[in-house]
Amino acid sequence: MSIPIQTTRHLGAAIRAARKQLKLTQPQLALAAGVGVRFIVDLEAGKPTLRLETVLRVIDALGGTVQISGLPAPAGEASNGT
Repeated sequence: MSIPIQTTRHLGAAIRAARKQLKLTQPQLALAAGVGVRFIVDLEAGKPTLRLETVLRVIDALGGTVQISGLPAPAGEASNGT
């Protein structure tokens, strides 16, 4: 499922919804992602100054990935999947 994320609040809401759908508590997600509970609280609240690397670990712990659309593919990568 693709969810458009345009603000840190949108990202926080998406993370919260995914966590709840998986029936995880904030401490359980923090443990799975190797972060503190405070980080999960801040992420779900839409705090804009969190480290992207750590946010990606939380998304991975939820079984998600990040895809960017609307930007050109990096040099050396075909945009049509070939």
